[in-house]
Amino acid sequence: MGNDVRFLDDPGGLKAWQLQGFCEGWVRPLSSEELLRVVQGSAHVVLAQDAASGRVVGFITAVTDRVFAAYIPLLEVLRPFRKRGIGTRLVSLMLEKLRDYRMVDLMCDEGLVGFYRRFGLRPMGGMGLRR
Repeated sequence: MGNDVRFLDDPGGLKAWQLQGFCEGWVRPLSSEELLRVVQGSAHVVLAQDAASGRVVGFITAVTDRVFAAYIPLLEVLRPFRKRGIGTRLVSLMLEKLRDYRMVDLMCDEGLVGFYRRFGLRPMGGMGLRR
């Protein structure tokens, strides 16, 4: 991963241009302006930022009731930055932030189950609605 990426948990001062290129392959991708609102509105966030350009190359968000339960809706890493340990570091940092919650949930595609198992998460079934 090197020193080219720094990890931050404060989205203050973040600009929409720093969040371009995410939601690859989505049927209805979020714009960088929408992602900025998501990141700023989340209870917890960890950003992976390219130290040279200031561009965000990955991020993870969590929403919570701030007592019992937390949900991780988004983990995104830009394609050129994948396979460098950035996603692993983002999940680790977020789970550390959420360590006092009794319930931490997320939903993922079948192909990502193995990735999340490494952090102690396990399939539990669930329901959802996507638009």
